[in-house]
Amino acid sequence: MEIAPVEDKFYLINKPKFWTSFDVVKKVKNLGQFKKIGHAGTLDPLATGLLILCVGKFTKKIDYFHELQKTYEGSLILGKSTPSIDLETEIDQEYPIEHITKENILDCAISFIGHSKQLPPIYSAVKLNGQRLYKHARAGIKEADLEIKWREIDVYQFEITDITIPEIKFKIVCSKGTYIRSIVRDFGQKLNSGAYLNSLIRTKIGEYSVDNSMSIEEFQVANHEII
Repeated sequence: MEIAPVEDKFYLINKPKFWTSFDVVKKVKNLGQFKKIGHAGTLDPLATGLLILCVGKFTKKIDYFHELQKTYEGSLILGKSTPSIDLETEIDQEYPIEHITKENILDCAISFIGHSKQLPPIYSAVKLNGQRLYKHARAGIKEADLEIKWREIDVYQFEITDITIPEIKFKIVCSKGTYIRSIVRDFGQKLNSGAYLNSLIRTKIGEYSVDNSMSIEEFQVANHEII
């Protein structure tokens, strides 16, 4: 006798690098044979870490999870920039870094803490005129030619965990809708240089930790055990 997959709950999934958040949702939906599923908080393809997937009646709680603060750990590279502000696109500009000191870096991080406005990256899923920004970008439209709307964010913590110039490692705790790539872009600009995001993992959503999450492979094994 077959046992149906568990509906009406949520799953903590560790998103693999290069997968989109939608890829994860689609895979888990197929593995679990779920009729209704959604996720709370998109991760970029090159980012890894915690995704919360809600199934069945728990999809009504997506907004609750989405509102929770997010914790990220990652690294940025000073002195170079890319159009996507990460390694999805090639380096397009180089900048001086000789003038940047450890004190400059620490002070710069502190300046981001609090309430502020942020311009989302052109390579993002934010919609403008009914179309995702990344589609405008891939069509060759420049950021200056688009009226991208500023969004309000809160940064509760910005800790520099290691400085080995040009690489800077960090931990950021922030509100929903915050683009870490935008923080990295603005970080480089504030230091009169440039920067791009080298790596990123979302370690927490509220008190839910990636340490308690399942990989896609682990979900597959667990799912096969209950079917």
